[in-house]
Amino acid sequence: MELDSVLEIVEKHAADRGAMMTILEEVQAKYGYLPVDALKAVAERTGRSLVDIYGIATFYRFFRLQPRGKHLCSVCVGTACHVRGAPVVKQEFEHRLGVKAGETTPDREFTLETVNCLGACALGPIVVIDGSYFSNVSRTKVSHVIDQAREGRHKVDPAKDERVFPLEVRCPRCNHSLMDASAPLGGHASVALTVLAGSRTGRLWLSAMYGFYAFQSTDGFADGMVVRMFCPHCAGELSGMSTCPECAAPFVPLLVEGGAILQMCSRLGCPGHLLDLSGVNY
Repeated sequence: MELDSVLEIVEKHAADRGAMMTILEEVQAKYGYLPVDALKAVAERTGRSLVDIYGIATFYRFFRLQPRGKHLCSVCVGTACHVRGAPVVKQEFEHRLGVKAGETTPDREFTLETVNCLGACALGPIVVIDGSYFSNVSRTKVSHVIDQAREGRHKVDPAKDERVFPLEVRCPRCNHSLMDASAPLGGHASVALTVLAGSRTGRLWLSAMYGFYAFQSTDGFADGMVVRMFCPHCAGELSGMSTCPECAAPFVPLLVEGGAILQMCSRLGCPGHLLDLSGVNY
């Protein structure tokens, strides 16, 4: 393994206190997982014990110590999905793929995992593959879901997929619109924010199409990185109290026209967004 890039990542954050999470996130963004040799290099260069670094890598569900497959298949086994037959669905995926939950197929095509909740309990059993939700999955539907993933037909087309719809969002602190029509994503104005990761700041444009998770950024903010988000108008940090059920990163609350609240995951590219409609007057 070429470790020069790992050492560059460490050196880039050498002056940042508490930067270990950022370092590991960038290493994983580069390799797709956390190789043993990379963790040893990080430990040696930072002076942290390898045990401490492994502790961080195993505590947070987002980090992976083994290569992930081309397709990530998440089967919800939370209470609502469980009573609707999720254990049988999980067993069928294990049978069809030839691996247990938490493992990757030998051809590196699929990684199978279980999660406790995906925020769509009424539609369970829920399966998510590469960010696309499949609802009411039964044992007989498992092979069809796998075939769709292999053929790429599960991918979201924001122009044709009826499950994807545009939102207009505002800052929850100053109520200023966050929409930027000059940088469209998915055929709709994007959500423009200022972001911070470690000591780096930059500009971020997130898709405002609910169900479509594309983004663009300046300064090399990569897929999988957790960032702090700020309103570009009042400079206030957008932070909430809840965390993403997909990856445990902090949720960022945004106001939606009409009274809803969009809980957006602060991990770039994560599909773990929730739309809270409790404040909507029908």
